[in-house]
Amino acid sequence: MNPSMAFVRSGRRRIATLFLLVICWPIASAEEVSIQASFKPDSGNPQRNKFINDTPSSGYCASNPSECRDNEMFSLQVPIQFDSNGPILANHVSVRQGAMFKVPTQWRDLSVVHEATGEAETVRVRIAGLGSKYVTEDIMKLVGPTETYRDAHWKLWGVTWVNPPAPCVYSGIGWIWTNAYSFFWKTPADGVCSRQAQFEIPWLRYDNLDFAYELETPNPLGMSSGKYFGQLTYRLGPNADFDMGDVMIPNKSELTLNFTLDVKHTLKVDIPPGGNQVELVPQGGWQAWLQQGRKPTRLFRDQTFNISASSRFKMNLECQYSQDGKTCSLREPESGDVVPLKISVSLPHGLTDGGGQAVSRRQLLRDGSGTELFQPGIYVDRKPGTLHFEIPADAVPEMIHTGTKRQYSGNVTVIWDSEV
Repeated sequence: MNPSMAFVRSGRRRIATLFLLVICWPIASAEEVSIQASFKPDSGNPQRNKFINDTPSSGYCASNPSECRDNEMFSLQVPIQFDSNGPILANHVSVRQGAMFKVPTQWRDLSVVHEATGEAETVRVRIAGLGSKYVTEDIMKLVGPTETYRDAHWKLWGVTWVNPPAPCVYSGIGWIWTNAYSFFWKTPADGVCSRQAQFEIPWLRYDNLDFAYELETPNPLGMSSGKYFGQLTYRLGPNADFDMGDVMIPNKSELTLNFTLDVKHTLKVDIPPGGNQVELVPQGGWQAWLQQGRKPTRLFRDQTFNISASSRFKMNLECQYSQDGKTCSLREPESGDVVPLKISVSLPHGLTDGGGQAVSRRQLLRDGSGTELFQPGIYVDRKPGTLHFEIPADAVPEMIHTGTKRQYSGNVTVIWDSEV
């Protein structure tokens, strides 16, 4: 083959070039943390009807547990770093050009939703403190020789960071290195806490974000058993929720708190031994009828039970016999006669109906009408209640015949149902 011909053919090829233009938009990066709280009734402390925060503390509260416990405060340290986008000038006029801190100290509401039922409750959160470790060059290189590095840090800002500016308040923490200082300030009120540099700082970094938070959780006694989930997101950066000024820029733009509330209720009913065999008798027993022939006007029996309840519940009946479809009955097998049986319940103090009224001799029906909701105002731990069984007075004379032995019986199931 002629080499020149090969060259010409090669040169006549059409080569298509594809240009791919990729435009990169900034993507919000978020740091996520989980906060878990649970409620399980405690028979040793039945008056404490609150969620327990099960989230292990890190940062300030991990080092100062008693301080946080006394103030019902919790803390988390997250790997969110703030870096200066330029030098911090000496004696800067605007607080936004130096070390400033503004955090969301006001209460914020978030909704937590039950995983199965969709029921929603409200959790409230506030940021109760913040801290970090600032890092820069060797402090004595910035301010000149001093007797100690502690003095050098003080000289750099003109004041110690142990005692913060208002509205932030003292927390008792301050750790010193040659080029770093670890601090934590409480934030009881809204506002800006700032420090003015007395010397130029070429660069500054906050190594992490250490924040304390307070929680207000809903009343668990009014919640269903199971898990509730919710989420709250804070923005970070200049003029955002966590605002560290115009110089200190975070490496994350959002902080998301993921909440899980776990409710483990107790509903337990104990019947004393033999309590499932209920015998209806006249007032004072059968002696007046056997010895004097005086017919009783009332047949009844009160059966006590012990109930432990931290959750809402309802009650209804199942009956072997029923005349009207609503109530239970007893039957005499030989004659086939049937008489109505009235069953009612009295509940101990601390348990009320949906309207907040005490429950005394509330009639139980097969369809549960009138007993659709009972709720605890406090955790009720093994408190006595009563089931009342009675034959209505107008039915008693028909049951008793001289010289005839008759026995009425029937099975009744009383149901306490926590699936409200």
